[in-house]
Amino acid sequence: MDIGARMAGGQMGDARHDDGQGLETNLVTQLFLSRGVVQQDLERHRNPSLRAFLPDPSEFRDMDAAAERLAQAVLTGETVTIFGDYDVDGATSAALLIRLLRMLGHDARHYIPDRLLEGYGPSGEALVRIAEQGSSLIVTVDCGAMAHEALAMAHDAGVDVIVVDHHKCSSELPLAVALVNPNRLDESEVGAAHGHLAAVGVAFLLAVATVRALRRRDWFENRVEPDLFALLDLVALGTVADVAALHGLNRAMVAQGLKVMARRANIGMSALIDASRLNRAPSCSDLGFALGPRVNAGGRVGEATLGVRLLTTEDADEARDIAAQLSQLNDERRTIEASVQAEAEAQIAGQHNRAVLVLAGSNWHPGVIGIVAGRIKEQTGKPTLVIALNADEHGQGKGSGRSISGVDLGAAIIAAREAGLVVAGGGHAMAAGLTIAPEHIAALGDWLDARLGDEVMAAQVGQRLALDLAVAPGGLQPGLVELLDSIGPFGIGWPAPRLAVGPLRLVKADLVGTDHVRVIVRGLDGASFKAIAFRAGQTPLGQALLHGARDRRFWLAGRAKIDDWSSRRVAELHIEDAAFID
Repeated sequence: MDIGARMAGGQMGDARHDDGQGLETNLVTQLFLSRGVVQQDLERHRNPSLRAFLPDPSEFRDMDAAAERLAQAVLTGETVTIFGDYDVDGATSAALLIRLLRMLGHDARHYIPDRLLEGYGPSGEALVRIAEQGSSLIVTVDCGAMAHEALAMAHDAGVDVIVVDHHKCSSELPLAVALVNPNRLDESEVGAAHGHLAAVGVAFLLAVATVRALRRRDWFENRVEPDLFALLDLVALGTVADVAALHGLNRAMVAQGLKVMARRANIGMSALIDASRLNRAPSCSDLGFALGPRVNAGGRVGEATLGVRLLTTEDADEARDIAAQLSQLNDERRTIEASVQAEAEAQIAGQHNRAVLVLAGSNWHPGVIGIVAGRIKEQTGKPTLVIALNADEHGQGKGSGRSISGVDLGAAIIAAREAGLVVAGGGHAMAAGLTIAPEHIAALGDWLDARLGDEVMAAQVGQRLALDLAVAPGGLQPGLVELLDSIGPFGIGWPAPRLAVGPLRLVKADLVGTDHVRVIVRGLDGASFKAIAFRAGQTPLGQALLHGARDRRFWLAGRAKIDDWSSRRVAELHIEDAAFID
């Protein structure tokens, strides 16, 4: 296996400082520089704050129009409905605006469509029904950018709609009072630079702009201005769970949001943390692997409104009940997901020559196809679409896709829609969704191969595992992990430092949990540690560790973590690759 090294600081001993503190400072500095931070901008990135990274919301197209319309609704006491998507980004975006309006002495209804019965995004029927029930303003969050027909129906019904989204847009925008989306094709330079925001990040900017609009109207002359920082726990959860790139403003919002989350002021968020069995303040990875999946489970296999209800409730008993229900649904989701994944994986061999995998099956639950697409993408290194056939009353298929870095799947699906290959679809670079007639699936596969084949090949050719530093086995200590964690939070676009540790010899290797490979290794310096390769049992890496590592010397590459399950604090390695040297 091939490990290519980009050494942020070389071997730990290469740092040219005499004292430990100087060495640590140098290492952290080198890690920032290796991530593209320029020397004069180091301090801003060492302590990412909103003050340092927050742009003027007015720089975004339609932001002022959206803020003025929402402020007008507060001033006149209009009935407002927040229309959200059924995933974590949609739930947190909706919860953020509902909590904002409560802070302003107002309130809002919410509407979350059922994934199976209504599908993604606003339908005209739903918007008209909301208007008939008394709402004069609807704010769609994490959806709506491509809902041309639905928004036209809402306009004809006399209801105003604000769209807050981050998905790819077409050149023709739907009819709305305002459409706030940094990925508009006509977006300003500053707005377009923030195209990596999740919808909840865009909603937060709208909250800032709305408070400013009310301030200009003297709304706070005899009122206390809301503490918008208190909403950042929602921003952190939605941003991480939606796999948004954690650089710039996103990194600042997540860093500050984790601090807010640790205070547990949001009753629903606190119950979610408890249901996730965390006995410490949540980390960035907890948002993606523990909290986020539970909120998602409601929209995937349960009741779509559970997430927004949990994150907006002020009743501790209700919060505990909803959080427990979401945990149960998450367990059910895992079972369903495993079944769909096994059937989808059986189709991979028949598409070995494809640049983009298009896998389809009957009776696959639409709520888990996105997760399965992500799993298979990780296994194969190829963009993957997983389609649930006969997913609606018209016999159409519902698909969800995940892509690899350098291949814009969302733009391809929008182009496929414009070419008549899919009924509906869109997304962003790394993820997309679609509705398709079953008879067009084969043609879509051919079309995606032709359109994306060169991009996939370019993304795959010469792939090497970039390393930040190499350490001897004895150097893998909790202190090093804490030092590396100081440049977090980590995610897409701002990855955790990757270490190479070695040379090593195998002490023990076995399978644990759901196909995870666990090893105990010892270095030539006599130090030993535990390492684990997740879901790797059937991969070449896992097989090499289980059957080919005995009596051989090798290096391991991966991320250093603290073992939370141990009775004492020890460092371990989450393996991503291995290189044998004899």
